[in-house]
Amino acid sequence: MTIEFTIEELVIPTSIDSEGGEAFAEMIRVRNEIEAESVGNYDLAYEPAEMLPHWQRSWEPKRLLVARVDGRIVARAIFETEGDDSPTAWVAVEVLPSFRRHGIGSALYGSLLEMVEAAGNTIIQTSVAQKVAPGPQLDAPTGFGSVPLESDATRFLLARGFALEQVERMSRLDLPAALPSVDDAPGYHVVSWTGRTPVEYLDAIALLRTRMQTDAPFAGLEPDDNPWNAERVIEDDDGQESSPRTNLSSLVVHTATGDAAGFTELSVPPELNRPVGQGDTIVLREHRGHRLGMVLKLANLRYLDQVAPGHPSVTTFNAEENRHMLSVNEEIGFVAWGYEGAWKKTL
Repeated sequence: MTIEFTIEELVIPTSIDSEGGEAFAEMIRVRNEIEAESVGNYDLAYEPAEMLPHWQRSWEPKRLLVARVDGRIVARAIFETEGDDSPTAWVAVEVLPSFRRHGIGSALYGSLLEMVEAAGNTIIQTSVAQKVAPGPQLDAPTGFGSVPLESDATRFLLARGFALEQVERMSRLDLPAALPSVDDAPGYHVVSWTGRTPVEYLDAIALLRTRMQTDAPFAGLEPDDNPWNAERVIEDDDGQESSPRTNLSSLVVHTATGDAAGFTELSVPPELNRPVGQGDTIVLREHRGHRLGMVLKLANLRYLDQVAPGHPSVTTFNAEENRHMLSVNEEIGFVAWGYEGAWKKTL
């Protein structure tokens, strides 16, 4: 059966209540349905107002396409760059299951390629989260992790010349949790806060976020090489402050020098029945070997229990080859529940 569909570009609204906000909200609801079908639950669902700040970041300009059938949004495609000088674009094509195999995904992908060509990008990357599935698997070239070979997403990407570069493990910690007893690291102390970054730590967080882009394992992917500064941290805080979610951050400091050694963050939704999202966690190479990753994560989980108790779980993503951080998570009590494949295509 042939399905008639249209493709249009949506303008990113300034707020959910402004022009374009209703269509943006419908797109996010479609995104949540597709994500839930892919991973088997709604743990990764976000409200439109929670997602909007991510679409407004000046350093990650995005364009959004949607496909409609009878006026209803049934699919979306995303084109995201990392600045004018980067050769890399991140793309995504997502179609509701009942509207697949009607040419909608192919049409959206064709439109994305036109955007890539116009922008002069030579590398395109994408990531897809999937639940654990039986049957043949496609192994990551890192030697760690795999994704289902016969899933819709894997078939779609392989048919268009993408290569799997990395697999991330999606893990969940059920709350309340019996956290392990780990003493603070001698010579270091932890500072925690809610919401905006304190002024005295803006430069430290900028450094740590920059090092996330250079120190974290990226396998064969092209990481963002645009460094953070205090102004970008402030802009990011502005966006997070406009979201219904609350960020909880913990920073570990080398006491003798006052230098930042690492940080971690949690994104907390307002509803108690929804899971908390684990954001970035990093310990700088020059400070490793003191169990600071464990100290940081435990400190922020205890801080969560102080300021926002009652959520059912915490979800997190880690590269499968990042065995150290995975061992920290496993010791805390995180359990794998799905996998995200990161893919790359050189044009």
